[in-house]
Amino acid sequence: MERIPILRMGEFLLVTIQVDLHDRLATKLQDDLGASLASTGARGVLIDISALNTVDSFIARVLGNIAEMSRVLDAETVLVGMQTTVAMTLVEMGVSLPGILTALDAEKGMKRLRTAMRKGRANASHRQ
Repeated sequence: MERIPILRMGEFLLVTIQVDLHDRLATKLQDDLGASLASTGARGVLIDISALNTVDSFIARVLGNIAEMSRVLDAETVLVGMQTTVAMTLVEMGVSLPGILTALDAEKGMKRLRTAMRKGRANASHRQ
């Protein structure tokens, strides 16, 4: 079965989707990311979808599930590279991506992850 590679970059996991994301592959990615987060203790996930021309409601729901799962495992999710046509289609369909931070590109996405991590550490120190 084909897989989407998940790369570790320090405290983050990087996922670059370079193929059409069909339902079974999206579900496999969700499972693989959950296992990777649990085994590595990564604090963030950056998902690059710049190669995707379409994101249907099922794929959007899987991305939302990934973000929820990441939060439960003490990590943030940033989605980068969304094409304008994909964004417009999601808005027209009324699909939202709750819990997912977004950025235009991977560089800005990494900055968002670092900022979210700093805020998370600051909030944790205030609770102690």
